[in-house]
Amino acid sequence: MTKVIQPAEWAHHKAVWIGFPSHPELWLEDIDPARVEVVAFARAVHADGAGEKVILVAASIEASDTARKMAPFAEVIIEPFGDIWLRDTAPIFVSKSAARDFRFNGWGGKYDLPGDDDIGARLARTRRVELEHCDWVLEGGAIDGDGTGLVVTTEQCLLNPNRNPGFSRPMVAEFLKRDLGFSDVLWLGNGLLNDHTDGHVDNLARFVAPGLLAIPEGTDNDPNWRVYQAAAENAAAFGVEVVRVPSPGRILHDEEIVPASYMNFYIGNASVVVPQYGSSNDDAAVAAFAALFPNHHVVGQRADHILTGGGSFHCISQQIPG
Repeated sequence: MTKVIQPAEWAHHKAVWIGFPSHPELWLEDIDPARVEVVAFARAVHADGAGEKVILVAASIEASDTARKMAPFAEVIIEPFGDIWLRDTAPIFVSKSAARDFRFNGWGGKYDLPGDDDIGARLARTRRVELEHCDWVLEGGAIDGDGTGLVVTTEQCLLNPNRNPGFSRPMVAEFLKRDLGFSDVLWLGNGLLNDHTDGHVDNLARFVAPGLLAIPEGTDNDPNWRVYQAAAENAAAFGVEVVRVPSPGRILHDEEIVPASYMNFYIGNASVVVPQYGSSNDDAAVAAFAALFPNHHVVGQRADHILTGGGSFHCISQQIPG
């Protein structure tokens, strides 16, 4: 493979794919409000043309017609998929003209939905990019790079036997270096409670600048406060600079704790969009990210109904560098 490195998310984007909720049988009563939240996110990223081109990906004609009516500012394409989590199923770009595609097994066999296993290759064809297939399981939300060669991930996900049985830390690190150009791997432990992705790092820790890692700080009633503390201690021991940001705390849906996280923000050309959940910390989180991204417009958008599907803004998007 040609030597490349995955660009940091704050590098310039030519466009972004965003998944549009398409299957009523999956989303049930949440499909309409989830579509409203997705379009609001897309509009913030587009920023009246000052941001980046938005490509809404719909899985059916009905969904595409609705997307065009709701988001006239966006391009809408039809590519059948299982669900909207394009961070995990779309190709991962390593340059403006090259991308990598990985095996996908439904987050460790939990959700085997038609179309999710090959949408990455199909989306790559729509951009006419050079695509190389990597024959091991990796989801984009499981990693986050700072553009210098450093990547952060969790042991809970990438060493989980439901992904790549028998893989060791050195093996995974070698594959990350070989296929995405990383030179150093920062291993954190576990991800958030009740996260069906088995601890994706984009709910736990995100780079906000080269060598600067944002990690939430929770109080003792936060179900993840020990996870956050362990991640911060591991990152500091590794040698990266850590900045602590607010956590939404304990968020319930149908009396069950859900993996709500401000860390599932998206960094666009003009905007940083932070998910909101009606928590008392929502405004503080936006202010914290505004301080970290002074050259962006930082905006909070509700993501309650998207979260019923298992993720938020970062999970439904995949940037195309340009």
